[in-house]
Amino acid sequence: MGVLKREEALALVRPDSGIDLIEIAPGAKPPVARLMSYDKYRYEEEKRERKERLAQKVAGLKQIQISPRAALNDLKIKLRQLEKFLAEGHQVEIQLRLRGREKYNKAWAHQKLEEFLGMIATAYKKLNEPKFGGRGLRIQIAKR
Repeated sequence: MGVLKREEALALVRPDSGIDLIEIAPGAKPPVARLMSYDKYRYEEEKRERKERLAQKVAGLKQIQISPRAALNDLKIKLRQLEKFLAEGHQVEIQLRLRGREKYNKAWAHQKLEEFLGMIATAYKKLNEPKFGGRGLRIQIAKR
């Protein structure tokens, strides 16, 4: 309808038929208002917010823990889980858990982690370099 004065816009409101004057963008110059049902507007806003909330939860950080002494079959089970996470679009943190004196043999731990990364069939990118911390070695990867 274009730019209207406040009084003209309020004259168009019909509360008996459910048409209200709703301010959409109060910060705009001039402020933007719309003639529509307030209940319908509120419903559409809730629907849009719910959709945005669900979209945010899709890509999160998943964690896979492996042991350097694990058997090949155990690593294959972890690989299937990791590839499922990557297919869903998640970032994956791989944690190589070290115990006791294993923590001091960093070259061996790096080698075991690289062997595991070499087994991954899905194309991935490293989000950061392997870091020692806590109980072992960690690296984050994501699908390309």
